Amino acid sequence: MARTTKLQLVPVLDDERIGHEARAVADDHIDLKIWLRLLACSTQIEQQIRQHLRARFATTLPRFDYLAQLERHPDGLRMNALSRYLMVTGGNITGLTDQLEKEGLVTRVDDPEDRRSWRVALTPKGRIEFAAMAAEHETWLTAMFQGLGTGDKELLYGQLGRLRVHLAQHQADLAAEPVAAPTAATAAKKKTASPRRRPAP
Repeated sequence: MARTTKLQLVPVLDDERIGHEARAVADDHIDLKIWLRLLACSTQIEQQIRQHLRARFATTLPRFDYLAQLERHPDGLRMNALSRYLMVTGGNITGLTDQLEKEGLVTRVDDPEDRRSWRVALTPKGRIEFAAMAAEHETWLTAMFQGLGTGDKELLYGQLGRLRVHLAQHQADLAAEPVAAPTAATAAKKKTASPRRRPAP
C-alpha cells in the first residue's frame, strides 16, 4: 500500500528548507511527527543563531554557550562541570579554554575548595564581550518567536516542561534495565574474527 503524500506545511517551507520534516507524511504516527517537528524547529533556530553570531561577532555557538555558562557562575567552574553542562568531551573543553584564555576572555583561578584543582572564570573583558552578545542574542530569539502569542508561548513552555520530566523518568527507567547478553551469533562472530596483525618493527 502506497504511503500518503508528504506532510504539507506552509508554502515558505519548500523542499530545501523543510529539513527533518521531509521524512514525515500525513498518516505518520503523531509521536513521530512531533519528534520530527521538534528536531526541525531546533535545527532552524540553531542555524539562525550561528549565522547571527558569525556575522555580528565573528564567533561560534560553542564559544557563546561556553561563555554563557561562566556568566551564570561568577566564581568560575571546574572543567568537568563545564564539560557536563555543555555535554561535550573534556578534550573539547580544554582546547576551547586554551583559545579563550589566549584571547583574554577567561582565566584559570585556584579552586578554594580544592587546592589541587582550578576553575575557569570570565575576565572583565570576557564579561563585557559576552554581555554585548547576550543582549543581541535575546533580540534574535524574540524575533524568531514573534509568530506566537504570549499565551501560546506559555502553553508551549509548560507542555515541553512536562515532556522533559517524562523523558527524565524514562531515561532513569532505561538505566535501571539490565544490559542484554550478546547473542550466540554475535559471540561466534567475535570468536572467529581474525586478529589484527601488528605492524613490523
